[in-house]
This record gives sequence, C-alpha cells and structure tokens, in this order.
Amino acid sequence: MDTLTHGEGQSAATRKVDQLLAHYGESHRNPRNETIHFVAIPLIMLSLVGLLYAAHPWIAYAFIAASMVYYARLSLVFLLTMAALSAVALVLVNAMGALVLPASIAIFVLAWIAQFVGHKIEGKKPSFFEDLQYLWVGPLFVLSRLFLKLGIRW
Repeated sequence: MDTLTHGEGQSAATRKVDQLLAHYGESHRNPRNETIHFVAIPLIMLSLVGLLYAAHPWIAYAFIAASMVYYARLSLVFLLTMAALSAVALVLVNAMGALVLPASIAIFVLAWIAQFVGHKIEGKKPSFFEDLQYLWVGPLFVLSRLFLKLGIRW
C-alpha cells in the first residue's frame, strides 16, 4: 500500500501513523467515498471549530491544542500541516461573525450526511465506530493522499 512507504526510513509496523492510515484506508477504497471524504472531512473540521468557537473561543482553542498534542505524537509533518489548517479554520470561523453558529450547524449536518452516504456506497461502516481516535485520523487520511501526489513524506 502506497501510504505505508512514506515513513522516514521506518517500517510501517513501527509507525503508529502508518498503521492508523492503513486501517482507516480499508474502509475508504471506493473512489466516490474517497471523493466525498475529501470534501466532507475539511468541512466537518471547519464546522466543529465553528461550533466550539460559538460556545466560547477558548473552547475551540483548547480543542485545537489537544488535537495538536495527538498529532505531535504521530508525525511532525502532519502536526505542522494540521496546525496551519486549524489556523485557517479559526480565521474562517472568525470571519463568519454572528453567523458562525447557524452556518456551523448546517455545514456539520450536511457534511456528516455526505459521510454516511459515502460509507453506504462503500458498504463499510465508518472507522470511528471502532475507535474514536479515527475522528482525528480522517483529516490525516485526506492529507496523506494529497502528500502522496505531491511527494511529501510524513
């Protein structure tokens, strides 16, 4: 599997990030499901930050910080990329102003509907039904596909 060849000189068996991505990839092989995920996962991330920000900005900041701790344990490249994407999400959420809550709710619901449609097409249930940490792996799966195309090692 191509995602297993992009570790920094370590075998996939020794890198947790590669194991997680390989397992996540098992239920994301259908090209239509993958395409849906490539759109829905970033939208879910944005909406989740928006929902937390609407509750209180510091809740969003704390969630992002905790997520960065998780990503730091997996890969420096993923950590830096997710930190940059989280900063972009915060800028977008802040730009929503008073519409942040209704917009985030709408995006969240529609993106999750799309995700479940994708899994219906795939014929497999979402990975997070087995383990909640796959909610944090989903964005890495999308990034790993992009990184493969760009030749970026993680």
